[in-house]
Amino acid sequence: MIRLSGLFAVLFWVSSVTAQEYDPYPPSAVPDRIMLNLTSSPSTSMAVTWRTALYVKAGFVEIAPSDPTPNFSVNSWSIQAERTTLLTDQNAANFYSAVMEGLQPSTTYAYRVGDSLKWSEWNQFTTASEDEQPFSFIYFGDAQNEVKSLWSRAIRGAFQQMPKAQFMLHAGDLINRANNDNEWGEWYYAGGWMYAVIPSIATPGNHEYIRTREGYGLSDHWRPQFCLPLNGPPGHEETTYFIDYENTRIISFDAPAFYRSREDSMELVDWLREVLVSNTQRWTILTLHYPLYSTKYGRDNTELRKALQPMIEANHVDLVLQGHDHTYGRGTNIPIGMEHILDGPIYVVSVSGPKMYDLGFDGWIQRAGTNIQLYQTVSIDGNHLTYQAYTVDNRLYDEFELFKEDGHNLFFDLAPEDQPELLTPPPHFEQIWNREAKKDYETRFKDYLNRKGLEVNKSGGKHR
Repeated sequence: MIRLSGLFAVLFWVSSVTAQEYDPYPPSAVPDRIMLNLTSSPSTSMAVTWRTALYVKAGFVEIAPSDPTPNFSVNSWSIQAERTTLLTDQNAANFYSAVMEGLQPSTTYAYRVGDSLKWSEWNQFTTASEDEQPFSFIYFGDAQNEVKSLWSRAIRGAFQQMPKAQFMLHAGDLINRANNDNEWGEWYYAGGWMYAVIPSIATPGNHEYIRTREGYGLSDHWRPQFCLPLNGPPGHEETTYFIDYENTRIISFDAPAFYRSREDSMELVDWLREVLVSNTQRWTILTLHYPLYSTKYGRDNTELRKALQPMIEANHVDLVLQGHDHTYGRGTNIPIGMEHILDGPIYVVSVSGPKMYDLGFDGWIQRAGTNIQLYQTVSIDGNHLTYQAYTVDNRLYDEFELFKEDGHNLFFDLAPEDQPELLTPPPHFEQIWNREAKKDYETRFKDYLNRKGLEVNKSGGKHR
């Protein structure tokens, strides 16, 4: 047996480590991946999760009403967290979760997490109001690929645009490979401390699912690292749920599970119907990963649309926020009246990461985009909802307003006229398309412009 020692031994070990064996985001004694989640009672509670190394055997939350003095913690109390051990493709770690309950509405709290020896920094959050107050949130389509290097622009740009957002909403495909700890590490790296101060709502995409011998299963990471409401149908915990935030009901519908089996689809649809029929909130927002109306050419989730659209329209859903198609589209399938009256939902499909597809230019789309990374902000103030979409370099790309009046929504399209729609297909499509495919795209493109009364200009954009 040859014994290696000193520097040569170290170099030999380093050269033998493969990329797969290298763990760029290892757990440690210090809590990381700290994540706030809204609960089903956001005015009186807040959920938090975090990760530590396997040898950390206990977790606690210390929480106190915040005040401007550095000795606010004298009024703190402690909550013991639940522990889940997760074995990943890179490591083993303990994930902790706790719900901070019995809080006061419209109150700012400071909290930290740890094991009583190693603590995180003190972070702060504010509970929702018991009554109607203005609030705002950020909505992201798919992050999915190159999350650290390129999606980070989206979440950080969104924070710059709306630093006081009450929460963030992720419409699925947060990462690309459901059980890849490196990719989850990149997702947490990109958002960093923002996740610890702005709570998140997340609905799973198909890339949060994985096919195994046992069937089509949710990512092993999902439930340990999120602490979402448990008010969904049995078997769909923390993927299908609803939150009443002040005057708005926000519903997460697990679209990939809808296609898993006939039994799943029936359970999910029956649950959604009940949640919509019993809803007494002023505004209703539905988020799901698969679009009811697709933006990518050649896609059409017919079965999902047939199951959901009638109840969505009958129960006056205002906004449907989706992902999956890696393009941008905003519109409605219902004609808008001469008085701006809209009796159906606005559908939005968006993408925040760098993976891009080609547009289908279907008839429901009123504003489109491709080969652009975006994030969206939604603000609600009584009877008034404002939606804005921004490119990751912080340019306003789309905007509309809804006003509730006499049981109807009044819709006003405020898309900026000085920002042309970006409709040039991603470069790789130009390379892989044959002549027939290119001609087909050009036909659809021209039909879309004609439908909107626009024409192509020499630079590839368009004008009225």
